[in-house]
Amino acid sequence: MESPEYVQISTAASMALGYQPAMFRRNACLTGLNLLVTYPEGCAARCAYCGLHRERRVQPEKRTFIRVGWPTYPLDDVIERLNRNGHSLRRVCVGMITHRRAFEDMNTIIRRFREESDRPISALISPTLIRDLSRLAEVKEAGADMVGIAVDAATPELFARFRGPEVNGPHRWEHYWATVEEAVRLFGPFKVGVHLIVGLGETEQEMLQTIQRAHDMGAHTHLFSFFPEAGSLMEHHPQPPFGQYRRVQLGRYIINNGYGRVEPMTFNEAGQVVDFGVPVEDLIRYGEPFMTSGCPGPDGRVACNRPFGNERAGAPMRNYPFLPEPEDVELIRYQLREY
Repeated sequence: MESPEYVQISTAASMALGYQPAMFRRNACLTGLNLLVTYPEGCAARCAYCGLHRERRVQPEKRTFIRVGWPTYPLDDVIERLNRNGHSLRRVCVGMITHRRAFEDMNTIIRRFREESDRPISALISPTLIRDLSRLAEVKEAGADMVGIAVDAATPELFARFRGPEVNGPHRWEHYWATVEEAVRLFGPFKVGVHLIVGLGETEQEMLQTIQRAHDMGAHTHLFSFFPEAGSLMEHHPQPPFGQYRRVQLGRYIINNGYGRVEPMTFNEAGQVVDFGVPVEDLIRYGEPFMTSGCPGPDGRVACNRPFGNERAGAPMRNYPFLPEPEDVELIRYQLREY
């Protein structure tokens, strides 16, 4: 069962399409269909934190990615179920892994969705497989209107340590950012999303400086909170404290929405935000800065809401897949003060 005839979809997508019983906490509604190309050989990269690492020490049936399982289904059936049952799904995202066939197969799958469904389509690309950046045009021609690029690490040192030479991985920091730049030129300003993982060892200041860099290039940023995947090289690395994640979420929202910049923000000696440089009370009360960040649907609101992809069952939410309620906002307000 391999691509392009088969694809992996997230557990939440499997529930939304009727493959599994739907059991969404607090009646959260999945609004984006996330897919990955799949091959028996797996991913050739060696990212220390990733559940797709081919040498991960865990039984195949227990493998996860971004905390959840990704079952495999025939592409024909996924498209048919999307058109029949996927009324809540407002965007499709087709993701690559680092595999020699992934780029061509991703484009084949994108074309199928363009021809057989009416949802906008994002492509989550692996720059390492696109050495000739002019080939990004093929992704647009296939039918994607947006591109996601998982830079993940906030600094070149952390990138090298967890994704590049220090783990014998193929990825290179400079090429990833060159790909962001070219993708913005081709797809247009803010039609590119840079994925970043909070909690790999960076300071809040370093993360917000990287968010500012992406924004200045014309790319939005989508945040993930580090989650230790069992059997990965970083299975014992702790999750970031809630205070750290909340302050980065709020800072990202300020930067990405043009309310302020990183330069006027004030940081303490540990690189933690102590002042955002702009009034934040109304933003906190609104709650949107603490929702999942991702590509939008046709209405301009986030469609890639990934319910509970960063959360342990029963634990407080890190990315809210819906607008936080007043009691959620009070908890967030408390977490923002944690140092």
